[in-house]
Amino acid sequence: MKVWLSSSLVRQFPNAAPPRGQATLSLYAARGERVSFQASVFVPSGDRPREVSLRVDAPGDLAVRVRRVGLVPVPHHNADTPVEELDGVGHIPGYVPDPLFPEETALVAPREVAAFWITVNVRRAARPGPKEIALAFHSAGERDNAASLLKATVLVSEVVLAKRKDFRVTHWFYADAICDWYGVEPFGEPFWPICEKYMKDYAEHGCDLIYVPVFTPPLDGVKRPTQLLKVRPRAGGRYSFDWRRVKRWIQLAQKSGIRHFEWTHFFTQWGCRNAIRVYEERDGKNRLLWPPGTGATSSTHRDFLAQFLPALERFLREERLLNASYFHVSDEPGGDSLPYYRKARDLLRELAPWMRVMDALSDVRFAREGLTDMPVPSIAHARPFVEEGIPSWAYFCCGPRGRWINRLLDTPLIKIRMTGWLLYRLGFGGFLHWGFNYWHRSQTQHMIDPFTVTDGERWPGWAYGDPFVVYPGPDGPIDSLRWEVFAESLQDYALLQTLGVPRDDRRLAPLKDFDDFPRNEKWLARLRKSLLGV
Repeated sequence: MKVWLSSSLVRQFPNAAPPRGQATLSLYAARGERVSFQASVFVPSGDRPREVSLRVDAPGDLAVRVRRVGLVPVPHHNADTPVEELDGVGHIPGYVPDPLFPEETALVAPREVAAFWITVNVRRAARPGPKEIALAFHSAGERDNAASLLKATVLVSEVVLAKRKDFRVTHWFYADAICDWYGVEPFGEPFWPICEKYMKDYAEHGCDLIYVPVFTPPLDGVKRPTQLLKVRPRAGGRYSFDWRRVKRWIQLAQKSGIRHFEWTHFFTQWGCRNAIRVYEERDGKNRLLWPPGTGATSSTHRDFLAQFLPALERFLREERLLNASYFHVSDEPGGDSLPYYRKARDLLRELAPWMRVMDALSDVRFAREGLTDMPVPSIAHARPFVEEGIPSWAYFCCGPRGRWINRLLDTPLIKIRMTGWLLYRLGFGGFLHWGFNYWHRSQTQHMIDPFTVTDGERWPGWAYGDPFVVYPGPDGPIDSLRWEVFAESLQDYALLQTLGVPRDDRRLAPLKDFDDFPRNEKWLARLRKSLLGV
């Protein structure tokens, strides 16, 4: 067998030729930081596969976790991207490394590569200095081979990583996907323990703002009803509200380490033309309170909001959540939606003058008119917001592609890792992504298998790897390689904050825009080494 170490920024494709052996590897880390690398094995020609296991020995200052890198089929490269901006050229169509299974053994076929992902958590109380991790591959039924011994050195800095502050990160969290995959009813007792595992994973990867489905999210088609709030129509056009499930969702998120909450969009997606779907739950069935085509600012919706919004404010004040809450009007309204959005925003201003709103929208006119308090433009359209001095967050989804950063299955991992650096350098106040666990066919209630379908069955419009960053495991999430690298980019953001690095520091000067930045792993390693002083 041939064995070697590599960083976390190189995908180990199963049919790749093994590189020249790298038996040692150095990593740089702050105390309290999580770093990762890979150990790979190539089985030479033969007539049978080998069962190979990886054993790791680390000092007490380090907590080490080993996971097997799994593979998912990718039928094509994502469109609109030049070859020099793609990973996996020569391997796609084919199998791409992504899911990280909690296993320390792999069955490796002859002439193929298998990889293990090693996550190292440096304890906050660790003593600065080099810490050596010994790794050894073993093949069942064979004597240990000295060539299978590898060594990684973590150079621990005196720096103690501080918690990221004043920069929110959210990925939309789909309760319906959890219900459909695990066969549980929305918010029934079997739902909550599974949901908790996903919330903990969400927080552990740097997300501190979570979507609260107080109503069924009006996102990507007509979704299975997953409405936390129980609404009951009363005589005289009145409504009563039961907040107990909402409170349970909030408390579970807080227990998981999440402290900020975004609330369901109040109007429909891509145009703000209609009222959202609100249900009455009675005898185990959900009944719409008004027809789907009801206008956004109709008297029907207005009367409902006039009762709901004061009740929401009371709930938020009682739970001390008002300053930790974020609100939406409509997701991704285009320029032709401006008049409808304006009317909806005016309605919210009238009924809830205390409310500040944020939305994913890329037409700077919405911000110029003051219709949104915090615009969230696509990274491809963020420059006008910066140039006009408009505070904003940023997002990417299926696009942009080409030279832009993204997080797709054929995005070079170094580009994913640069996300936190660019968000810091360019001064954005937060990051939003739509796909934490969207495991449905695009804009339908039809469940797909995320281990075989990674585009919502909508390629080339939807990209491979865009709809989700976690896979459904037997009783909780299976992380992806992309999710781990993205989380490390958020740690880089926290490191820059911890050290008080000015955004115009000369060392950050090469980070010019979301499509103009270093794509060199050595550049990143040198910069981190310099910042950490190791």
